[in-house]
Amino acid sequence: MRIRRILTAVIATAALAGLGLTGAATAASAQSVPSVVTPSECKEGGGTPAINEDGNYCKGGTKDGEQVD
Repeated sequence: MRIRRILTAVIATAALAGLGLTGAATAASAQSVPSVVTPSECKEGGGTPAINEDGNYCKGGTKDGEQVD
């Protein structure tokens, strides 16, 4: 009976650890995809398109750091 409880606890722990790793992988892949926004999308998000600077990025707002096309 004691072995059954230990085995159940080990299986439950492994299942929860697997779910945590899956969630972390999903979050990492979602953040690693670079997005490109238009100057108007940058302005609508409250930012300023820095088109003449290196990289052409949106500064500030919800689109901060995203490349402006």
